[in-house]
Amino acid sequence: MNSMRAPKLDKVVVHIGAGEAGERLLKAQKVLEMVTGQKPAITHSKGTNRDFGIRKGQPLGCKVTLRGERAFDFLKRALWVKENRISLYSFSPEGSFSFGIADYTDFAGMKYDPDIGVFGMDISVSMIRRGYRISRRQVARRPVPAKHRLTLTESVNFLREKFGLEVVE
Repeated sequence: MNSMRAPKLDKVVVHIGAGEAGERLLKAQKVLEMVTGQKPAITHSKGTNRDFGIRKGQPLGCKVTLRGERAFDFLKRALWVKENRISLYSFSPEGSFSFGIADYTDFAGMKYDPDIGVFGMDISVSMIRRGYRISRRQVARRPVPAKHRLTLTESVNFLREKFGLEVVE
């Protein structure tokens, strides 16, 4: 197979929505740092919602972006928590997928800490092919041709081969 056509794991984004600033957000940051081994960035609200008491720019959650070997290792552990099963509706037509984990203590080696409490997280995985840089670069930017875009089946086959993933319909 041509190396430019092979699917590739671009990045894994792990996000916890704390819902409010303060101590709960600090605990969410601590959980993300324990699980991923990387310092999280704080996410802010994009707009105001009076029903929920949210103002624009208010800190609401935290996220970590993992790339390369760290992303590969974390995804292996996260899929182990999900028993290597993901629903087909979790995938996008371009092959990227997202899933949730209900509690951080489901990860191997994590113990429940009563000071922290229970935190779940959302995991979004971005799959690409080599050559996608042309859509992001500064000079001579152009769209990725349709024939070079990753498809759902190619992504699922790659994940079955690398992670032993089972896709449930």
